[in-house]
Amino acid sequence: MANRIGIDLGGTKIEAIIIDDQFQVIDRKRIPTLRDEGYEAIIKRIIDLTKEMISIGNIDGPIGICTPGTIETTTGLLKNSNTVCLIGKPIQKDMEDALGLPVLMENDANCFALAEATIGAAKKYDVVFGVILGTGCGAGIVMNKKIHRGANGIAGEWGHHTLYPDGRECYCGNQGCAESYISGTALENEWKQLTGKFSSVTDVIDNKMYESHPEWKENFMLNFGRALSNIIDILDPDAIVLGGGLSKVDLLYTEGMQATYKESFSEVVRTPIIKNKLGDSGGVFGAAMIMDHI
Repeated sequence: MANRIGIDLGGTKIEAIIIDDQFQVIDRKRIPTLRDEGYEAIIKRIIDLTKEMISIGNIDGPIGICTPGTIETTTGLLKNSNTVCLIGKPIQKDMEDALGLPVLMENDANCFALAEATIGAAKKYDVVFGVILGTGCGAGIVMNKKIHRGANGIAGEWGHHTLYPDGRECYCGNQGCAESYISGTALENEWKQLTGKFSSVTDVIDNKMYESHPEWKENFMLNFGRALSNIIDILDPDAIVLGGGLSKVDLLYTEGMQATYKESFSEVVRTPIIKNKLGDSGGVFGAAMIMDHI
């Protein structure tokens, strides 16, 4: 395997990485996305950064890129991105035209799951459910080091399965989605409704602020457990690995795991819930691996 380039197009940063055939980092660089400047400015920044990395890594093969959302196979346009100015844009074609190389695009959660299942915390497991739990809720499914995308290309979208049929409204148009209860955004909104003040989830937990409103933590653990128990009941993965900002919350690996096991259909649950190894670089590593794990 020759050197590979991965690009992670996030809402706040664009990260590029070059890895060799042993997954060792040759070079990496991060720049701000500056999404308020719009699509044309963002695509130019990506292309310029990619050209720089191509020169450094002596790349003559495909470029892997991951981003929130998915490419609609019939149109080649991006959909479901939280960077709104990218929705409906031909990112893949624009990059291929500018670079003269094929570009492989993949959902960021799928890339995270692939990296953690290949070289990260879940590398010894065959069927891995990789969760990104942060501003929103995403996930990817990897089976035997291959991304499982599903017939509709939405496998792993656990953030939009229903926890409460008549529950909170979700931006997707449905009610009661898991993302409306256990994402960082939802939890911070709930805390503000209870207290009138904004605090991050990690501050609420690390400083035990929840002791003044114990129902907040109880609801969080219950909904986290219920959401992941549904995954265990349906997919029954060998391991669940957590990523995203909330993966730093230690309670998820103790009380959260206990809540998951309690809600599961099986009396004995062996599925470990583990913390990621690659931090917020899981996506960019996975993007660099796309070609070899299609």
